[in-house]
Amino acid sequence: MPIPPSPATPVPPLPAGLLEAILSGVPEPVVLVGAEGRIAAANRAATELLGPRLQGQPALAVFRQPEAVAAIERARAAGEETQARLNLPTRSFDATYRMTVHPCDGAGAAAGLTVISLADIGHIEEAEQIRRDFVANMSHELRSPLTVLTGFIETLKGPARNDAEARARFLAIMEGEAQRMNRLIGDLLQLSRVEANQRVRPRDPVDLAEVVRTTLTALRPQLEGRGIAAAFTAPDGPLTVPGDRDQLIQVFHNLVENAIKYGSAGGSVRVTARIEPQMVGMAGPVVAIEVADRGEGIDPVHLPRLTERFYRVDSHRSRAMGGTGLGLAIVKHIVQRHRGRLAIRSARGEGSSFTVFLPQV
Repeated sequence: MPIPPSPATPVPPLPAGLLEAILSGVPEPVVLVGAEGRIAAANRAATELLGPRLQGQPALAVFRQPEAVAAIERARAAGEETQARLNLPTRSFDATYRMTVHPCDGAGAAAGLTVISLADIGHIEEAEQIRRDFVANMSHELRSPLTVLTGFIETLKGPARNDAEARARFLAIMEGEAQRMNRLIGDLLQLSRVEANQRVRPRDPVDLAEVVRTTLTALRPQLEGRGIAAAFTAPDGPLTVPGDRDQLIQVFHNLVENAIKYGSAGGSVRVTARIEPQMVGMAGPVVAIEVADRGEGIDPVHLPRLTERFYRVDSHRSRAMGGTGLGLAIVKHIVQRHRGRLAIRSARGEGSSFTVFLPQV
């Protein structure tokens, strides 16, 4: 014998002010639209984003972008949830939101109520743009040497098959292109490892004076090859900071190597260390190490983008010198992992200066 359904328990009406209290507790912007298409309620996040005195305004006038208007009208007509992309200006930039329009169920449906919520997706789109830029740049960086290799392989298999002189010349060029690809992949792996541990600050004691001296010793053949004199000036005693020694060697290796490449042949590279007792935004004393050259310098317009991946002031010259376009990006991420800062100063005809600030505590 079937069990008769129990009578539905009537739902008591919401206490006065409860709806506003619930909406105010939602961190995302939320508005409630009534049957006549006017905003019946809005939480604090919505009024901060869309402006005050939203209650009573037509929803289509507040969300007046065509895609948003179409989503609201479609949801209210079909009784189904819809979504749209919404671009809203803020004080300093345009923010991108995913707008969800959800017709209410039950008593809300009988009253013709609709909930509109906004979710900030700007960071998602920014990450996607970074990914697209990275894939495009990476494809370009690999296509050039691969095109060279493919062309010379075809030539060596055909017209230059028996030309010993051409074969030796082509093989030398192919070796250089293969080495460039190998450097590029090595830098990408290094950057990936740094980013994987970005939130974990290294804590081993590292003497930066010893790191700089080790770096200059390793780069002595390059210094001598260009006739560049290197000088290191530092206070007496160790300059100890919490850090990862291998990564800090990578930082100063990249900076000194850049100074060698882009400084004037026969000139000088100066590495200067000092201790700053305090620095805005950093607790305790700070070790500052500056790497300066006397090269052609860099137009200040390029300085804000120098640490971007694959950004080059002179692409042809950088590639000719074996650069991958990732060196300063690696420096920036390692310095950030150590909770430090990187400052760049340069002017055309006056050389360049890169200063790393690392906290001692």
